[in-house]
Amino acid sequence: MKVVYHEDYNRVYTSDPAASSGRIRVIEEALRGRVEFVEPEPASKEAILRLHTPEHLYSVEREGIYGIAALAAGGAIRAAEIGLSEPCFALIRPPGHHASANRSWGFCYFNNMAIALEELKLQGKIERAFILDFDLHFGDGNVNLLGGKDYVSILNPAAQEREAYLKAVEKALAQTDADMIAASAGFDNHIDDWGGLLETEDYTAMGRMMGEAARRNGGGCFGILEGGYNHSVLGENVLAFVEGLQARWGQA
Repeated sequence: MKVVYHEDYNRVYTSDPAASSGRIRVIEEALRGRVEFVEPEPASKEAILRLHTPEHLYSVEREGIYGIAALAAGGAIRAAEIGLSEPCFALIRPPGHHASANRSWGFCYFNNMAIALEELKLQGKIERAFILDFDLHFGDGNVNLLGGKDYVSILNPAAQEREAYLKAVEKALAQTDADMIAASAGFDNHIDDWGGLLETEDYTAMGRMMGEAARRNGGGCFGILEGGYNHSVLGENVLAFVEGLQARWGQA
């Protein structure tokens, strides 16, 4: 399975937890030898400006974050393109699911998911997309940018009990007819992270559900990294999700 990754994602670009030293490295080390790493190119300004205002782009430039944020968006695009034919995961920084057209917060600058899906839709490569956002925090940026588009459905599971949470995910994925199944994959709802709800095995289960839906619908699937802040379990959790995502393709 291919994982989109660039060494620059290891940069400590700001003081927030999403950019803390070693965060990306622990995931890279957990995946190394099990996946094929591929490098992205930065997203073009044209792609970014389809979703974000010029004023927002300029504000990110003024913060000195533009280079790494554009590289993250480009990583999401690359993962989405690979995901058309085989499951893919984007190991990218900064995250994106809180970024709206003219606002960035929650450690997010550009909305990586929205930029990637709009790119595929513009090129006529997908008809409908389903986003599973299993980050602990509600993906308001995804909803603000994509919720009004008739080709996108979004699930932010809200259940506070583990079994109900997984059943909600299973039900939604069983019902969708989308030809692209995408995950805003945050791992901060893990039992040993901020949310304290999900077990490591649950990420494997959700990955399998996504893969099953993609194969049933004759489409593709991919995930992009959002939250997850306990370095001691983060790599294991991402690996669990990746293994679930690729399972239905019979990949090693």
